[in-house]
Amino acid sequence: MRYHHLRFDIWLCLLFSLFVSIFPANLAEGILSKKYQDYVKEHTVEKGEIGGMAEDDLFRAKTIEDLETHDTFTVVSPGIEYRNRGAGYFGSQYLYALTLPSGERVAAAINLENVQIEGEYYTGEATLPVGQIVWEDLTSNENFIRQITHSEPLSRTDFYIDMMGNGGKVSLDDYTGPISLVIRALTIILFFPLFHAIGAKLGIFPPFFASKKKQPSEWK
Repeated sequence: MRYHHLRFDIWLCLLFSLFVSIFPANLAEGILSKKYQDYVKEHTVEKGEIGGMAEDDLFRAKTIEDLETHDTFTVVSPGIEYRNRGAGYFGSQYLYALTLPSGERVAAAINLENVQIEGEYYTGEATLPVGQIVWEDLTSNENFIRQITHSEPLSRTDFYIDMMGNGGKVSLDDYTGPISLVIRALTIILFFPLFHAIGAKLGIFPPFFASKKKQPSEWK
């Protein structure tokens, strides 16, 4: 087995570049942290709205017929059963296979932040957020259907329940992390050759590409 070791000058330039990348990344994180407050406001769903916490007087749907005959509703699910029956992305929506009290199974986008659990987390009753029907042909995405029906088929595939609304906000780390990583990477890509070029010019580092000296002509 061969082991390849980077030259010392490469390690040193990478280390310097990594150190420099801390400053623009921290600056970006500071700016994004302020924007995150606006993002949170935009993605916080009020009680009673689609994706918001269900109030006590909201209709508790038990069957597909209940879903179809009510504009808005909620569903009471045992524990976190709704998260263990298959799921997948349908477009931009992450849909869970939700089992209704009747035993029928439908796809649902659920704002997990606004699920209300009474009793034990795994065995108590979970009152899901306010929902409404969205008519879509779920079979148009074969990969999604294969994922969400890996344990049992859906009872209906011509709609899903929207219990997300404008919710579904990500954490601060997830919000700032990707951009911070991109800035770090770009900074390293920019400063690594710059540091090495400066070191080579000062004679501290060997050049990446050694110039070939022109051989003297035999005719001279």
